[in-house]
Amino acid sequence: MAPLHNRVSAEELKQRLAAETFRRVTVSFYQYAKIEDPTAFRNQLYQQLFALNVFGRIYVAHEGINAQISIPEENFEAFKETLYSYSFLNGIRLNIAVDDDGKSFWVLKIKVRDKIVADGIEDPTFDITHRGKYLNAKDFNDLTDDPDTIIVDMRNHYEYEVGHFENAIEVPSDTFREQLPMAVDMLKENKDKNIVMYCTGGIRCEKASAYMLHNGFKNVFHLEGGIIEYTNKAKQQGLPVKFKGKNFVFDDRLGERITEEIISQCHQCGKLCDTHTNCANDGCHLLFIQCEECAAKHEGCCSVECQDVLHLPEEERAELRKGVDKGQMVFNKSKQRLRPRINDK
Repeated sequence: MAPLHNRVSAEELKQRLAAETFRRVTVSFYQYAKIEDPTAFRNQLYQQLFALNVFGRIYVAHEGINAQISIPEENFEAFKETLYSYSFLNGIRLNIAVDDDGKSFWVLKIKVRDKIVADGIEDPTFDITHRGKYLNAKDFNDLTDDPDTIIVDMRNHYEYEVGHFENAIEVPSDTFREQLPMAVDMLKENKDKNIVMYCTGGIRCEKASAYMLHNGFKNVFHLEGGIIEYTNKAKQQGLPVKFKGKNFVFDDRLGERITEEIISQCHQCGKLCDTHTNCANDGCHLLFIQCEECAAKHEGCCSVECQDVLHLPEEERAELRKGVDKGQMVFNKSKQRLRPRINDK
């Protein structure tokens, strides 16, 4: 019987990944569905995917499943058969990564959560199934050619910063739960206009479209499969790609190149750059944009303070890390929340 949790050290798992000689495929998928017993489903799915050498991050809740994973190419068909054996996942769309080196994940983690997307919605009358209309790549291009159409990016600031669709407006927040009421307030004077929402793979904009309809908006659309599916389909069909820059992804790649434009800047020197990195000080671990020159000069750190910590003995660094909750810092990258930049001192 396969284990229900990983028992191997992170260092060894990363070494195993580096030594692999076969190709992996990075895939994301989600499905809003009623799961009566998320824990039982989680345990069964873990055993099945572990047996197929699948790595990645999966969240399961009563409202459905959200997954970003990598699969050995030779096991891809077996993976699909396993996934499709669940009635609510049969035939589900799989978003294949656009720019993939096969090293996106190195361990399998499946967690049970209250929701697959934390939304802060407490209204019992909210219905996720009453969602906006899907748009495929061609329909998205056609509808967004209309200057009266409002395109809304339902991703966080740090995602929008490195890449977004032409003329898309940002809902300036770092959490989805804050964005939902903010989007309603920002667009309240445009309830009769076409509102087109998008996100990385579709999961956030689908829920956002339902929330907008719940709040009285009339013509709400969302991009089917998000940026990933749009890019794949636009390229396959020879359509103009309206997305500019890099698509941020929540795995070790930290982004996939969609177009060659670089639309953001290094947070330390201001040079054009769209490379995210975590601060090398493990007690900080802030994810920010840093160019190669600044990475070398500042040893991968976000500030002088962190660079100083990096040179302390390990025992002292360990003491400084005690009691520090850095979880939110990992994906908290608004420039205004970045520590004072090194060249500001």
